[in-house]
Order: sequence, then C-alpha cells, then structure tokens
Amino acid sequence: MTTEKKFASHADLEAKKITFEKLSDHAYAYTAEGDPNTGIIIGDDAVLVADTQATPVMAQDVIRRIREVTDKPIKYVLLTHYHAVRVLGASAYKPEQIIASQDTYDLIVERGEADMKSEIERFPRLFNAVESVPGLTWPTLTFKGEMTLWLGKLEVKIMQLGRGHTKGDTVVWLPQDKVLLSGDLVEYGATPYAGDAYFQDWPHTLDAIAALKPEKLVPGRGAALKTPKEVADGLAGTRAFVGELYAQVKKGAAEGRDLNTLYKETYAALKPKFGDWVIFDHCLPFDVTRAFDEATQYPDPRIWTAQRDIEMWKTLEG
Repeated sequence: MTTEKKFASHADLEAKKITFEKLSDHAYAYTAEGDPNTGIIIGDDAVLVADTQATPVMAQDVIRRIREVTDKPIKYVLLTHYHAVRVLGASAYKPEQIIASQDTYDLIVERGEADMKSEIERFPRLFNAVESVPGLTWPTLTFKGEMTLWLGKLEVKIMQLGRGHTKGDTVVWLPQDKVLLSGDLVEYGATPYAGDAYFQDWPHTLDAIAALKPEKLVPGRGAALKTPKEVADGLAGTRAFVGELYAQVKKGAAEGRDLNTLYKETYAALKPKFGDWVIFDHCLPFDVTRAFDEATQYPDPRIWTAQRDIEMWKTLEG
C-alpha cells in the first residue's frame, strides 16, 4: 500500500489506447483503457455527445472520430454529472444545447469551481492541454426526473434513475436499440470513484438500470459492454464494490474505529478482489472517506477542495 505524499495518480503518466466502436445503428463508444469514456448518439438529423472529455483539445479527438462516421451536426452535449473530467471539454463541440439534470446544475453552482481545481491537481494526465479550458461548463437546458429528446425518429430518453456516484447522475437510454450510457454509475474493470457518492442509494439505482434490460452499455470507465452478460457483469461488479466497501466502513465506524484505521482495514479487505481495477489506489482514500462521512454525520457529500484533498492524505498517512 502506498503512503507517498503525492496522489497515487501522479505516478499514472502512461497514455492509454483509445477505442472507438459501433454498438448499434445509433450508438458509439469512445473508450480508453480505464480513462473517462464518451458516448455518442447519432440520430436522423443530429448528434448527441454524452460526457465531453476533460479539455477542448482532448475533445477534438472525439470530434475527429465522429466525423469519420457522420457529417451530421453535433447539436447536443449531455453531462451525466458535474465532475470536471467529464464536462470541461464541452466548448469544443459548439453545441446548440448543453443538457444536465437540475441537480447537476445545482452542484456546479455550489462546488464546480472547487471541483475543477481539485480534479486538475489530483489527476494532471487527464487534463491534457488544460490551458484550453475556457472555464466552467454551464448547462443551457436542465430537467428533473426524465426528458425525451427526439433526433428525428430516434427516441433518446435522458433519465435520473437515482443517486449514486453523485446526486445528479443521469443516464441516456435508447429504447429502440437497448443501449444505455451510464456515466460513472457503472464501471467495468475500473474502480468506482465515490468521493461524492450516496452509498446507500447507489445499489438501488443500479437495480433501476438493470430493470431497463439494456443489452449494451457504455460505462463511465472501462471497455464498452456489448452483450447482456457483460452488462450484467458490469452492474454486479460495481454493486459489489460499492456494497462491500460501505458495509466494511459502516461496521468499523459503529465499532468506534478512526478513519486512518478504517482506511487500512478496508484497503486490506478489498485489495484481493478489486486491487487490479484501474485507479484502485487513487480512488480508495476518497471512497473510504466519503463512506465514513455517510456512516457517521454527513448524509450529503462535503465539498472537495485542493486543501481538503491534502488534509485527507495527511490523515491517512499516519
């Protein structure tokens, strides 16, 4: 277990191989070996991009690949949640509308600036050409619960199925194609980041995703899931990680153990099963800290700042 002062992710400097693949007549997945994914929906008359990449320069590669398969205008950008690594590339697409849940909009108001600074400090490699970011990404169209976007005759359902990774989590569902874009509610071979999570709600939200019976799914990180079995595996893996981590932390907190001790115990308990997942060492400190908060005195996630990040690492190094 690393106890170095720098974030574990500062050692993660290797570029990842990008894959762009067709999942249905309308859906494509842009994935990069555990780096944040982007989902693309091509309708009759327009394109929707879900999660933008972290900077406008990085988004240009997504645009280039979209242009290899269609010349339809990219009219819509959808934010599955507020995290900087998902939203700061939006300006590159020059969309007519930037869509998000009202909860996501509210989180950007409340903590977008702090989150942007914190994420860039935590994960420098993921913000290639960060100087190209013009500032926070602001939604121009918000919804509560569910909305339907018609791209010609293609029905695109944009839905909040429940809280999990954040309170604003949004999925994109293509009923015709049985394809779902989950954002970070589902990960595949990649460690869920739960620093802003609702641990007790998350499994129920995964149940709501499963109830749609998606046959293909683009997770927040990891390879695209291209069969019902792979989708089921992605849901089960995410559910197991979230459930086992929270149960471990809740039990330890109830028994009076401090955060430092709980982190070490939880790391040891989860490492054999999940330790080979991407960014395990990076995510676990944030995940255990948030689980400890939720199990004790903070039902809602506290705002992460660069200073709070540093204080957390000091606490866990002892």
